[in-house]
Amino acid sequence: MSSAEYNTKESGSTGVSRPTANLSAGQMADLVCVILIGVLLICLVTPISTSAQTLRHPVPTGHPRLLGSRQRLQKLSKERAEAYQRVVRVARELEADDHSKGLSMSLVCAIEQDEQLGKAAVQRVMKYITGPIKKGHTTFGHDLALCAIVYDLCYEYWTDEERAKFWEYMNKTVEANVDSETHVFHNGWYGYKNWGIGLACYAAYYENPRAAEFLKTLEQDWRTRAAPAFELAGDGGGWAEGYYINYFLYEWLFFCEAARYCEGVDYYADVPAFFKDRAIAGMFEAYPGIVEYGSRRPIPMGDGGGRVFGGDRDKVLSARRILVNYFRDDADHQVVHTFNETTPRSSVGNYAYKDFLWRDSTVKKGDLHSFKLSHISTGPGYVYARSSWDEDATDFFFKCGDRFTAHQHLDVGHFLIYKYAELAGDGGHYDAFGSNHDVNYHLRTIAHNTILVYDPCETWPQMRAGPVSGNDGGQYHPWPHHNGAVVDPAQWQQGKKLYDIADILGFEDKGTFLYAAGDCTRAYSPKKLEYFTRQIVFLRPGTFVIFDRVCSKDARFKKTWLLQTMKVPTGTSPNLVVTNGNGRLFIQTVLPSNPQVRLASGPNLYSYGGKTYPPERDTGPAPECRVEISPSQQATIDYFLHVLTATDAKTESVENAVAQIQGGQVAVIIGGIKITFTTAQVAGGIEISKSFNKFADKIISQ
Repeated sequence: MSSAEYNTKESGSTGVSRPTANLSAGQMADLVCVILIGVLLICLVTPISTSAQTLRHPVPTGHPRLLGSRQRLQKLSKERAEAYQRVVRVARELEADDHSKGLSMSLVCAIEQDEQLGKAAVQRVMKYITGPIKKGHTTFGHDLALCAIVYDLCYEYWTDEERAKFWEYMNKTVEANVDSETHVFHNGWYGYKNWGIGLACYAAYYENPRAAEFLKTLEQDWRTRAAPAFELAGDGGGWAEGYYINYFLYEWLFFCEAARYCEGVDYYADVPAFFKDRAIAGMFEAYPGIVEYGSRRPIPMGDGGGRVFGGDRDKVLSARRILVNYFRDDADHQVVHTFNETTPRSSVGNYAYKDFLWRDSTVKKGDLHSFKLSHISTGPGYVYARSSWDEDATDFFFKCGDRFTAHQHLDVGHFLIYKYAELAGDGGHYDAFGSNHDVNYHLRTIAHNTILVYDPCETWPQMRAGPVSGNDGGQYHPWPHHNGAVVDPAQWQQGKKLYDIADILGFEDKGTFLYAAGDCTRAYSPKKLEYFTRQIVFLRPGTFVIFDRVCSKDARFKKTWLLQTMKVPTGTSPNLVVTNGNGRLFIQTVLPSNPQVRLASGPNLYSYGGKTYPPERDTGPAPECRVEISPSQQATIDYFLHVLTATDAKTESVENAVAQIQGGQVAVIIGGIKITFTTAQVAGGIEISKSFNKFADKIISQ
């Protein structure tokens, strides 16, 4: 952005006087020298972010300013003419939701200075301004953001009375929600609340006397509480809350961009551990294949899941675009740009304004097909991997991280496998927060691909204020309140013993294979479990070897290995086959020998312990079968070894896995590959073509 963009005074400005207007030439020269010296000193002491460091400057006095000057927007309308014409059509012709319609109308008004369109946009948002003040877990932030955008882009078409009403509405909304959405690990802080407050403050910065005060409070809260949360729960670009990152991040980035335009404030530089990797992690979080309306489906993590098409997919794309534009000189982000350009248009037609604002085709493209095939996000404990960047790739996700907030599940050790379609998925339905199905099945361990250890005497605390009655033998968390969440990093550190529940012990990608290991022990009640570790070897292109060491406190506690399959398997134990669409998963149970295998499907899918917990509504395609595998005879220590192979649906068979158990080691041979696991500890190695590789005992990133 040029200084001209910041300082241009346009129609509708407040008329604030500029202190430099009456200076003599000599005074002006002295002032310039002082400014240059100050800038130099700032540059010497200010860390440089990944992109060029933007110096803080006064908020422009003119409107528009949230998205840059009128000249900038007019220039964009020529550079991105196709997208802009779609915005014009939404603004002038199409029916749309208030946010899409209001934002589109405002953009066209600002660019073309269309008085009629501007006044219509103002009238569209007056129902929010003159309506009841919303508070709590509501969309008050979204409403405030829309009103702020219309206020800024259509400023000259507001009457003095309407502007005064906006300021009053803004102040009352902020005052009513001081104690709303204070959990910084939770989506509400960013999506429901502070993006709207922040945009309103910049929009009315000089007109509303309280705007600067509100903005200062927001920035202080960000730097002292929210930014450290991203650093703790988002290191590596993942986010512990799970799927909800797709619902809120775009809004927060919208505000971050406005802060850069309006004041040169760089919120991204505060948390490089998250923001430098977020677009990359987001790329890995997309299942292979372009599906409905040219969209990509993000992987399910915790609540949500995107099973059916929705606007969250366009939010994900726009969020990646914003970060790519910021890190445009970084080679990895140029690869993400190439990935983004495989879906060049927002899938929802009314979201044309997102393409207009954020799709910058001038970013240099990187080589997607030679890009790394895995990524680790240590903050939430996520491992992502693919067989290639082709659309028919095998996709894998593994979760072994700590607890932070409400939308997480009791699912440490859980994994997903995708090939043409979901094969091993995420069970249950998010029918409602705290419903009978939610607290007894959907968020519980039994709905995930991990381990149960059944203690018949175990009782379960209240979850999400729901009616807990089931003992699934799964993971345990004593909910401190209905959210099961902590407010901020300081509170997390105080209760670290309760929330620090899992660790990724090793990670390395050698190309031919990927290795990941995790300690899931602390996610379970210490009264029943001594240890549970999981080691996974991904043999590209589609074979997964999973070895679990499980030691209970009592040999009578039944252990069960779980797999949520999208369709009911065929075949005979220990070899099962799942076919879903064009994808197929071969399941070989190598250990335990002579296993007990149960397929829970149909009316039994959501049942256990003599009780049934059906969902109140269907949220889209979910696993239709729960595969339960247990030893025939119980023991204190049990080992589970499975070989899962993802192929196309035309494949009739795969290489048989053969096990060898001796001398404290479990070895599995698949064709010419031998994989060895140590039973006494998390260790082992792999032999390929007579070359032995010891498994990593730490995280080795590319």
